[in-house]
Amino acid sequence: MSIAHQEADEADTGDLSPVVLAIMRLSRALEHTETGLTAPQYRILKLAGAGGERSTRLAQRLAVAKPTLTSVADGLVAAGYAIREAEPGDRRVVRLSLTAAGRAALERADAAYAAWLGPVLEQTGDPATVLRALDLLDAALTRERQAGHETGTGRKNNEHAR
Repeated sequence: MSIAHQEADEADTGDLSPVVLAIMRLSRALEHTETGLTAPQYRILKLAGAGGERSTRLAQRLAVAKPTLTSVADGLVAAGYAIREAEPGDRRVVRLSLTAAGRAALERADAAYAAWLGPVLEQTGDPATVLRALDLLDAALTRERQAGHETGTGRKNNEHAR
């Protein structure tokens, strides 16, 4: 029996531990991919790169405490990858935006991740299905985070996964 079939059979019986282990292995492998950025730096640059984001909003989207975000953002600013900009009309609001160097660092990291992950996806025999499943999982994680944030009942053990 293949690992995929074994995992599917075990998932049907409620034992998700093989899936958890596979996701943990994937996460660890991505963390060890040489990108020039740490995983937290990458996540913040990716979100800030979509358009200047308020620090509070970034912290919520990343499911991290604001001091954690501030610490990582300080490093990105010091490295010249991001700048902080005051909100016009409300100087209390600070947005984090990418610099040209930050966009270049993000492009290098994206290329490094793709170079590692692409061949792994190909080995599945059906990369399109795997990517669709990951998109579904990502959407579910977003809904879970939003529901926890709205109700104030976020699951502490899941905070780092979102």
